Amino acid sequence: MSSPQSNTVFAGFSLDSANLSKSAINTVRTTLGISGAVALIVGIMITFWPKNSAVVLTVILGIYLIIAGLAYVGLGIFSKGISGGARALDIILGVLFVIGGVVAVTNPSESAVVLGIFLGILIGILWIVEGVVALVQSGDAPSKGWAIFFGILSIIAGIVLLFSPMFVVVLWWILGISLIVLGIIQIVRAFRFGRGATSSDAAAATT
Repeated sequence: MSSPQSNTVFAGFSLDSANLSKSAINTVRTTLGISGAVALIVGIMITFWPKNSAVVLTVILGIYLIIAGLAYVGLGIFSKGISGGARALDIILGVLFVIGGVVAVTNPSESAVVLGIFLGILIGILWIVEGVVALVQSGDAPSKGWAIFFGILSIIAGIVLLFSPMFVVVLWWILGISLIVLGIIQIVRAFRFGRGATSSDAAAATT
């Protein structure tokens, strides 16, 4: 049972639809809906086509690294107003990006294994943080129950992903299932968030 003091501490961080404008509510809904849909689609791909999705994501990442690396190299070479040390750092960073991108594109299967482990650890940490944020921002809105459920589930999924055996297949499978579940919950939150506030606004407008 939370104390009044703890509620006061987190009150400044809560995301209560009653205190938000209609445009802000729509923005939150859109954000939750898009993030949930993306998580659901990626989760389905990872769960049912794990090998293909891993290779595709690795190739996309490799292309991004090459493009970003060339941009950094160009910045270091052609930006005359930047100091020599900063230009050198840009060029070095760009070359490293290009090397990493070429390795990822030319060896997608091997790179996917390393990427899978890295993503498993990174996403596990992000899910824990996201779960804590969802709990802190739960507020008193009608979607509070779903926000708390999402927060707890997100923290549990992050812990499981971090401390499960470091087999890439297991990590990838857990990642896919977790994304599907979390994506569905996010979509439900998007539909439920601000429902009471918008209905009360509509009632006020008719009076």
